[in-house]
Amino acid sequence: MHCPAFLKVLGAIPVLLLASCATGLQSGDDPGLQHDLDGEHTYQSETGYSYWDNRPGDGPMRVTVDLSEQTAYFFKGTVPVGKSRVATGLPGHRTPTGSFTVMEKVVDKRSTLYGRIVSSTGEVLVSEADIRRDEVPPGGRFVGAAMPYWMRLNSSGIGMHVGPIPNPGLPASHGCIRMPKTMAQILYANVSVGTPVKVVR
Repeated sequence: MHCPAFLKVLGAIPVLLLASCATGLQSGDDPGLQHDLDGEHTYQSETGYSYWDNRPGDGPMRVTVDLSEQTAYFFKGTVPVGKSRVATGLPGHRTPTGSFTVMEKVVDKRSTLYGRIVSSTGEVLVSEADIRRDEVPPGGRFVGAAMPYWMRLNSSGIGMHVGPIPNPGLPASHGCIRMPKTMAQILYANVSVGTPVKVVR
């Protein structure tokens, strides 16, 4: 089945089921396949689990993230319009619960805390670096982890963004809410600064 370039015609697609777009796309664009942007992690999502239904609803956009289900639910008013598999914080980096709003949106965001330390020649010295713990040697540099389609939820650096989900249904992050690329792009296009996000356990 041919799937159109959804970002150009998102408003015209009544229902976007991820499984229906799996053929005919390049692997990096396949909504059923999640890639870490730096190429280290890959996983095959559960077919048809995540979806987006572009019906109008009866109110403004809102999001509920259920930590126990590792799932984000999307609503327009009271009408459910989609859901996405997510990966939230591991023990020691738990995603906070409560009521938040989207505070900031940035398409090309990089972490200021987590990433890689590379040498002056580009050799990776520390692949899972925490800038608070790991020292950058002379001539080296810190490269923050890519967090595209960033939607900030609090001033402590917690937000929703594209990220690897190595074990669907289980936490995997340093506290942020990771989503498959296609779902993060869709959500980013449909939320505004001020959109309410509730995180529950």
